[in-house]
Amino acid sequence: MTGTAAMPWSADDRIALWGWGHEGRAAYAWIRAREPQRSLQLFVTPAELEAVAAELSDPLVQVSAFVPNTDFSAWNWVIKSPGISPNQPAVQSAIQVGTRFVGGTYLWARAARAQGDVLANTICVTGTKGKSTTSALTAHLLRCGGYRTLLAGNIGMPLLAVPNDATVQYRVIELSSYQTRDLANSGAHPAVAVVVNVFPEHLDWHGGEAQYVADKLTLLTQAAPHVAVINAADVRLTALKLPDSRVVQYGNPHGWHLRGDMLFKGDRQVMDTKDLPLPGRHNRGNLCAALTAIEALGIAAEPLAQHAATFMPLPNRLQTMGTRNGIRYVNDSIATTPHATLAALSCYPDVPVAVIVGGHDRGLDWSGFALAIEQGQAQPAQIVTMGQKGPQIADEIEASCIAQGVKLDRAKDLAQAFAIAEQAVVQAGGGVVLMSPGAPSFDAYRDYVERGKHFAQLAGFDPDRISSIQGLGIA
Repeated sequence: MTGTAAMPWSADDRIALWGWGHEGRAAYAWIRAREPQRSLQLFVTPAELEAVAAELSDPLVQVSAFVPNTDFSAWNWVIKSPGISPNQPAVQSAIQVGTRFVGGTYLWARAARAQGDVLANTICVTGTKGKSTTSALTAHLLRCGGYRTLLAGNIGMPLLAVPNDATVQYRVIELSSYQTRDLANSGAHPAVAVVVNVFPEHLDWHGGEAQYVADKLTLLTQAAPHVAVINAADVRLTALKLPDSRVVQYGNPHGWHLRGDMLFKGDRQVMDTKDLPLPGRHNRGNLCAALTAIEALGIAAEPLAQHAATFMPLPNRLQTMGTRNGIRYVNDSIATTPHATLAALSCYPDVPVAVIVGGHDRGLDWSGFALAIEQGQAQPAQIVTMGQKGPQIADEIEASCIAQGVKLDRAKDLAQAFAIAEQAVVQAGGGVVLMSPGAPSFDAYRDYVERGKHFAQLAGFDPDRISSIQGLGIA
């Protein structure tokens, strides 16, 4: 077979793909380009089976439906899409007999190592929230400095879909908690790894908070980057012992940090961030992370800071879609934790806000959100719950809402929640309709992008126009 030198398996190994989204398609194309005669098994959901079988006209691929009792032990390697949890009985039983489950991040990083690429020009970024903005902002600043830069990974371009381009000077790669262990297991050691924060999320995928944190932090603890960039405000991060990395913190007085709206490098005032297209103090903290990461590459970051003014904010992240009749419509569909919803509410302290929350039940605790309302740290005019998690959220926060005079309504779905929220803002004489769900979208939508598009439609805006991510790939 051609091109097998960079492959982790032998010619006789049996290979399966699991999942047929962006990552699954990229993995298929990557393998087929290197091993055109390789026989493959593809597992998809029962609902997808007929359509995928019709789409994929490859006689060397057998397409089957995955069911909970699927036996993977007949395959040596299973390349799974990131959203598929390894904490399933079918996976664990196959692992016991030697089946390897990996993702595209593993294949990409291992192939890079096999070709002598040690990721010396690479920044990897993760975090519970803020990783996409930090990644895109870092790439934007590098490009403004004249550096040809790749932006890829979890942000929207699978690593296996990245074209070979010898002119690329730097790479910025966003990794989810589903992908960090893949990178670590590949043996790759990126030049710089950035972790912006860690708090509970994706607990169902990881099997609990402790495993989620451990998986997320493998980017630091096992991938052993040359430089580890961490948020000084996160005690989990500052407590880490990383003997194989040089540790640089941002958010403290010695490095890049904010004092009010002013951006500082140590004691030196650099610029006012108040009018930057980075809504919320947490997003301006992401600018500190980006500048610290750039400096970790050995590049002077201070001259690049001014270019944050031309950054194009990412869709579905505190995205103002428009204003009509005194109502601002803000799409924060990416918010899948109560912590993220509180951060969103903090951006609108002086106007009436009707916030829509709820979605898939991933086992997250909303007691901290309730406490923030009770203590006056978050004071929306109206909260509307929706989705599978909606009733539980309403039950958890109801007493706090009553105590603070925050109106609480329960809706069955986003359409009903939107109507209630919009009417509340109309009655208030104007303000913000904010969708910041604090929960995943999976109970009703394919992903947070589809949920954001539905919100845009309900608000009367073009869903396609508001959904594209600028800057993916090489520029």
